[in-house]
Amino acid sequence: MIALLEIPLHQAVPYVAGAYIAFVALILLYLAIMATKLGRIERELAELTDLATRRRPGADEHDAP
Repeated sequence: MIALLEIPLHQAVPYVAGAYIAFVALILLYLAIMATKLGRIERELAELTDLATRRRPGADEHDAP
């Protein structure tokens, strides 16, 4: 049988805190990357929309009720 290592609570607290800090840091890094990608996609979509409206002159006149 495998013997489990027992660490006293006062020694384990820094490890648990470090694990939580690393976890939160990874989540924040992931969110920052996703926000950057979302911003880039929004800019590209705006550019494509602009190109599409310039390609179809008078498109805004026909779309309005």
